[in-house]
Amino acid sequence: MSDAKKKLGEYLRLQGRAERTLESYLACCRKFEDETDIPLCDAQRQDIVDFLLFLREERKAQPPTLKMYMATFRKVFNEVLNRPEVMDGIPYPSTIQRLPEIPTKEEIRAVFDAATLPMHRALLVTAYGAGLRVGEVVSLQPADIDSRAGLIHVRRGKGAKPRRVMLGASLLEELRAYWRARRPTGVWLFPGAKPGTHFSIGGTQSALAAAVEASGVRRRIYMHLLRHAFATHLLEEGTDLRTIQALLGHATLETTTRYLHIRTDHIERTTSPLDRLFQKK
Repeated sequence: MSDAKKKLGEYLRLQGRAERTLESYLACCRKFEDETDIPLCDAQRQDIVDFLLFLREERKAQPPTLKMYMATFRKVFNEVLNRPEVMDGIPYPSTIQRLPEIPTKEEIRAVFDAATLPMHRALLVTAYGAGLRVGEVVSLQPADIDSRAGLIHVRRGKGAKPRRVMLGASLLEELRAYWRARRPTGVWLFPGAKPGTHFSIGGTQSALAAAVEASGVRRRIYMHLLRHAFATHLLEEGTDLRTIQALLGHATLETTTRYLHIRTDHIERTTSPLDRLFQKK
């Protein structure tokens, strides 16, 4: 492992970043060194520019991929190697914001009903019912479920930031039904096949794909879309954006406001202040 990758790995672990984040950053470093034959710790500004252009023009990399490389290089040079001049003036790639098509509540219910195994159903219902990321739901522990307070404690959120989300009556009943059927032992609420591990992210994604296919729902539904659906359906029901921001664990309100644009029916139901101004009393 090169010096830059080693230092980056140590830095991210000290920050408490998720293992998947660590792997993504290190993969970007590895790709740079493999393609350029230049140790990242020795790279100059033009080396980074040439590599990014190579990705864009030769490999036809899309903006999200380029942004991942940019985030990696900025982390390495600005924070780890203390060489911010390397990244100075290199722009982030522009992106076209593509809004997802949100499944209806009926479609989501059909997918849940098509999940054949109790743990698979409980995983999917919990992800939607609490607006959790896939990594957050698989790493839940029984102690995180506070039935008395009606809360779920998300202790391993993005960026190692804990938060609390609601534990509704329906979700609590789903979890109790799962507990009676499975009786999980050990540390994790959703244990994996290997002792001491939790159910995998890939296994959860496969469980959802199988349930979608069995349900007959033709819309593409993936794990993060359940989280989008949770937020969008809350917004449609009148929940304010600040509350949704806290439930999702977004660092800024700007990230949460994207849900204002996903469904136009929320906009159509909003009364203009001009109508109120001229409203007859």
